[in-house]
Amino acid sequence: MRSSTIDIDGPVHYVTWDGPEDGPTFVLVHGLGGSHVNWFSIAPRLAEHGRVHAIDLAGFGRTPLEGRRATLGANRRLLHAFLEATSAAPAILVGNSMGGAISLMEAADEPEAVAGLILVDPAIPRPLNGGGDAVVAGLFATYLVPGVGERFMAKRAASLGPERLAAETLKLCTVDPSRVDPTVIEASVALARDRAQMPWANKAFLEAARSLLRRLARRERFQSMVRRISCPVLLVQGDKDRLVPLAAATALADSRPDWTFRVFPDTGHVPMLETPASFLATVTEWLTGAGNAAVAISSADKRRRAAQSG
Repeated sequence: MRSSTIDIDGPVHYVTWDGPEDGPTFVLVHGLGGSHVNWFSIAPRLAEHGRVHAIDLAGFGRTPLEGRRATLGANRRLLHAFLEATSAAPAILVGNSMGGAISLMEAADEPEAVAGLILVDPAIPRPLNGGGDAVVAGLFATYLVPGVGERFMAKRAASLGPERLAAETLKLCTVDPSRVDPTVIEASVALARDRAQMPWANKAFLEAARSLLRRLARRERFQSMVRRISCPVLLVQGDKDRLVPLAAATALADSRPDWTFRVFPDTGHVPMLETPASFLATVTEWLTGAGNAAVAISSADKRRRAAQSG
């Protein structure tokens, strides 16, 4: 793994795992409050198939705002610029939660840049019949209110500290936090300590959260976007996800029966951290099956660029 920074209207941090020269390129897109660290359990093995980049979106991880915004639209445009600047397009995007929503947006708006999608518990509209986790609903209702969200986040960070804040996040996102690799937890805590000193961190989180909620409220717009997706898609979902109900993912899968849909039992919001072996097995099966067309498109373009540069 190597850490890099590229200039896209300001510094953008990402990490890379090199893979086979003739393989596809994967770009991993984290969720709300996440970072490149979210992919540490699966990226080295995924790199057996091709090169892997894990990006920190603007305002997250080690990518500062630097005058940029952290809305979904702004970070979708940043992702597209990243794909072009790193010659990753057409890439297979792997997006978790908010990163899944951003990946869907990129595939709909810039289809030539996306060879395939692997959506990991993506942020999608909730079922109309309601339900859902009361704690999660309360948190996001707090984030929505100007001033209240800012005070809540500042007070929570001060009272919990980086270690407990990271632990509470894992508790919310997993069924059993003890399943997560301790080295990933250590890296998450180290990054949380660093972000506690970044004055733009809470601002970016709240801007992204509010943007996400506004976008998910526009159900018809979301459904129209989903209909425009033309690349192969793997949709995976933890059956005990507290943030994205299984019913929402099932409804999305029902609307696109041509997509591959897999449910992970006794798993929460981050299957790539909680059940990495099962996650990798599912991805590998898809890459060699229904997703093989995505592999072929991304790999062929990489070979074409290599021939042109040679």
